This record gives sequence, C-alpha cells and structure tokens, in this order.
Amino acid sequence: MGTRFKNKDLAAKLGVSGTLVSLVLNNKADQHGIKKETQEKVLALAKQMGFFSSPDHGRTEVAPVEEKPGVIGMIVPSMSDPFITGITPYLQKAFASIGVGFSIITRDPDDQRFNRFAIAFKKFFSGMILVGDAADESTIRTLRSTDYPFILLEKLPKGLRLNTVCTDYAAGAKFVVNHILKLGYQNIVIVADKKLLLTHRDNLETLEEAIDEVKTIKKPVVLEFDSSLNGYDTDLSQLEVFLRPPYRADVILSMHSSIVYPLMIHLRKRKLRVPQDIAIVSMEEGINFDLMLTPVTSLRKPLPGMAIKVANMIWSEVKNSGRGKYKRLVNITPELVVRNSCGTL
Repeated sequence: MGTRFKNKDLAAKLGVSGTLVSLVLNNKADQHGIKKETQEKVLALAKQMGFFSSPDHGRTEVAPVEEKPGVIGMIVPSMSDPFITGITPYLQKAFASIGVGFSIITRDPDDQRFNRFAIAFKKFFSGMILVGDAADESTIRTLRSTDYPFILLEKLPKGLRLNTVCTDYAAGAKFVVNHILKLGYQNIVIVADKKLLLTHRDNLETLEEAIDEVKTIKKPVVLEFDSSLNGYDTDLSQLEVFLRPPYRADVILSMHSSIVYPLMIHLRKRKLRVPQDIAIVSMEEGINFDLMLTPVTSLRKPLPGMAIKVANMIWSEVKNSGRGKYKRLVNITPELVVRNSCGTL
C-alpha cells in the first residue's frame, strides 16, 4: 500500500499553499488561473512521493485531498452596486496571492430558496463574505449554527459580535463637513435615494450629527427621491424651492452616487453652473466621477485596503474552522477626493 501524504506535505516541499495543491490535484487549477509550470511541478512531485499510489493496482484512484474546496464565495445584494464592481478586482488579486479561488453570488430574493442554498454553502465554498443587505439575520443565524467561516463587509450588525470590515463613515462625514466649513458654505441640501435609505439611514444620521457639531452651519434640508430604473428620469422637482431665495442652497450633498448623474442633468437644464452657482459633494464615489464635465468631489472607500483585510480575515476564519477565538471589527477611514464640483479647484 502506498504511503499516504497530506496536501500540506506537498505544499511545504514546494513552498506553496495547501489550497493551491488541492486545486491542482482536483483538476481545478486552470479555472483558478494557476500557471501551467506550477501545475507541472505539483503533479511531478506528487507522483514522485507516491501521491497517486493505489492499494489496488487494478484501479487508479486518486488519494484523498483536502476537504476544503479552496474557494471563497461572496454574496452581494446587487451586481450593479458601484462598490461591488469597484472592490471585486482587488479581492480577486488578494485571494489569488494566497492561492484561493473567489466567486460572487447575487442573493436570491426568494428567502426560502436562498435559505436552502445557504445550508449547502459548505459543499462549494471554504468560507463566505456577506456584503451589505445580503447579511440578513436569517443567513447569519444559519451560518453561525454550523460554525461556518464567514465575515461581513459593509454591514454592522446590532447586538452581535462578528468579524466585520466596514468603512469608517463617521470619519468620512467629518472630512466632508470640515471641507464645507473651510469653503464658507452654510445652506446645505442633502439628497438621497429613498429606496437605498431604507437600509442606510444610519449613514444619513451620522452625516447630520457631524453637521450639527458645527454651529456656524445651518441645519440641513434633507430631500428623499424615488429613483427610476435607469436613474436619469428621477423627478427632482422638489429641489427647486431650495435653489433660489429665501433659502438658496450653497452646496448639495448627495448620499448616493446614483443621484449625482440626474442631479447634474437637472441643474444644467435650469442653467445653474457647478460649482459657480451651487457646489456638489457626493458621500460615495461613482463611476467616472473624474471624467464628468464637472468632476465630482466625493468620499472614496479604501478599496485596496479593505480587500486585503477581508482576505486575511476570512482565511483566518477558514483555518480556524469558523471557531476563531477573537471577533474583529475593522473600520477603515475613507479618503475625500477633492475635484472641481465643490468649488475648491
């Protein structure tokens, strides 16, 4: 009977991860971008060490490999979210650097069907990242009950201590408010997508609190809009009264990047110039904000840093089989990217 080796024995000799060895021996190397040269080295040494030896010479069974599939899954509420499209390349790079596969799943709107799928995660993924609204109470409860390795991204659960990576929105709000203060703006209108506010109202409250701390800035006006499917047909008519005296806004703070595009179109139709007549600051970075006719000042999430933290944290959970002793909440400070729209440049 051939000597039985574990993947870690091969990995130690080659100086690679056990997961990479597992992917090669399970014929999954190509789909995870592992170089042919590396695959050949793994297979050659595996054969040399008797990894493919069989107790019955009439059969060619492959010796058992790691139970963990070596793939991390990420459940997202929607693939159209700029945050998802922005952080995905960094996550792919972070997981590839440690020889781990990475896959994205959109959350099924059918709760019962999704709950059945959540139970089967262990068959397909070593661990799971739950993003934003995908981290609902039912899914968290299901994963915790089986000690399944998972972490939360951009979701802060109330009353639970879980591994979480979030943007430090409070710090970002202070950056924006201090910048507005330096520019001398006093009349602020905050605009937001009503649907998105259903799950992000705490961010609005954080921004309002940051403004309240500055006594020289007036209490802001908050307007919530029903955005259309494509966003560009959003009805912004209720904004009109605040674009002229007696209030006349100095600056518009957009809670969501999706509102900025129709907002720019609306102001252009009203022949209002940005930033000469009114300034705009977005509380989140949007696609091509730097290429717009008037580049938009915005808070940019630290995507590369978040991706590295996420990869390290979930892989630590995987190695501890979901029973890590410590639970960590990591808040990463965003960056205020100053462009023409706020009136500084």
